[in-house]
Amino acid sequence: MKVIRRITTLVMLFIIIFCFAVTGFDMNVIINRGSQAVLFIKRMFPPDTGYCGKVIEPLIKTVQMSIAGTFIGAVFGLFTAFLYAGNLIKKSYVRIVVRVIVQCVRTIPVLILALVATFIWGLGAAAGTIAIAVSTWAVMARIGGEDIEGLTLKPYEAVTAIGAGKFKAFSRTVIMELLPGYLSNSLYVLEANIRHAAILGYVGAGGIGLLLNEKISWREYSRVGMILVMLFVAVLVIEGISTFLKAYLDGRIKRNTTANVIISVCIMVFFVYSLSAVKDVSTSKLGIKVVGAIMHGITHPDWEYMFMTGKSMLETIAIAVAGTCAGAVFAVILTLINSRKFIPAPMAFIGRLVVMAIRTVPVYVYGLIFIRVTGPGSFAGVLTMMMCSIGLLTKRFTVAVDNWNMAAWNACKCAGTGFIARLRHVAVPELKFQFKDAVMYRLDVNVRSASTLGLVGAGGIGAPLIVYMNNYRWDAVGSILIVLFVVVLLIELLSKCLKRIH
Repeated sequence: MKVIRRITTLVMLFIIIFCFAVTGFDMNVIINRGSQAVLFIKRMFPPDTGYCGKVIEPLIKTVQMSIAGTFIGAVFGLFTAFLYAGNLIKKSYVRIVVRVIVQCVRTIPVLILALVATFIWGLGAAAGTIAIAVSTWAVMARIGGEDIEGLTLKPYEAVTAIGAGKFKAFSRTVIMELLPGYLSNSLYVLEANIRHAAILGYVGAGGIGLLLNEKISWREYSRVGMILVMLFVAVLVIEGISTFLKAYLDGRIKRNTTANVIISVCIMVFFVYSLSAVKDVSTSKLGIKVVGAIMHGITHPDWEYMFMTGKSMLETIAIAVAGTCAGAVFAVILTLINSRKFIPAPMAFIGRLVVMAIRTVPVYVYGLIFIRVTGPGSFAGVLTMMMCSIGLLTKRFTVAVDNWNMAAWNACKCAGTGFIARLRHVAVPELKFQFKDAVMYRLDVNVRSASTLGLVGAGGIGAPLIVYMNNYRWDAVGSILIVLFVVVLLIELLSKCLKRIH
């Protein structure tokens, strides 16, 4: 087994080096031209505070889109999760069909879903909300299904054995055990959806993205800075509420019936208020025709074009792999200065604000910044994916460290073991599996995100994908999505194989 692990490690190392080479990664360029990114950022700050009033309304729309889309997607995702789980659905053909549909939808980047939604429901918040809901549904169906497969059904079987109805027994055992983790994951997805909603305006799907895209196009960078500051404040508030709710669900905050009722009522009020952003979801005859054309094109792909996408798809994969690996390295470093387990709480709080600020910046803003450094191409895509990875991975790593039982660490410290030795022999063995899971999940996300980087000239398959969609070449779009589906599926299989080996 050790030989297999070493061979696997060497193969993975070779793949990573190859991906960096494919993207043309060059440290000399960063050293010599890195100041260009700083100059670009300086144009945004200090922000134009006089523009604050113009940002509030579209920012509220963005939050409404995120909450409504997440809520709807999570509810439907929960029902789908029951059909996804192998220990509940014994008929394999039902499970396979559900998993294929979920995987297909999960493959499509939310920006592409939003663009399709604008064709069907028109420009505005309705299209953005529906795109977020569909994306959330696919993500939560998979997460929920895998969580259900990890549960034991013995309590359910015991309750039914003593005469309880199946539905009552199921709701009192499986659902009650599943719900806290499912709701906690939904809050993670909500945080991500706030950032997704901030870029959906790029394709006309409402929210603050419309304003952000407009100000970037007009090069009014001080106003772009104001938009990013307001977005940071919104993310900070949402994350604060999310942290409280997670602590409540995990039992770290004492629960009681009154608190349950108050929190449930508040959530429903926020959801109903958020739905007010979606004023019209009706489709026109043209929209129905577009749906038919989309489905026909995707189910009848241009097979000849599919074999022509190899180079662009390889570039997209290389961007995702290189960006994820670079981001993981920086995330580990930031985690050490971001967790209360290693540094005082005030310093850790400042570190978390910095990481939150990194997570707040939309992906194509990073793309525009790094194009100033490297020029158009996949190198800029790597740096963009790196920054996006740093934010999410640092948070996931920090959560793992904060929940880590440090008994062995403290024992070694009392015995006089040095910090580096404790990291190597205690922290790494106990945390590496959680870190690997986070990295593989981020790689999965980055493959889909990298497929849209062509929008800002940062390489990959995104540019032809958007061009073909705008020109209604759905057969070519189908070819690209099929290739993307296969790639994401292979990454998922690779992740499962690595878990078995290690």
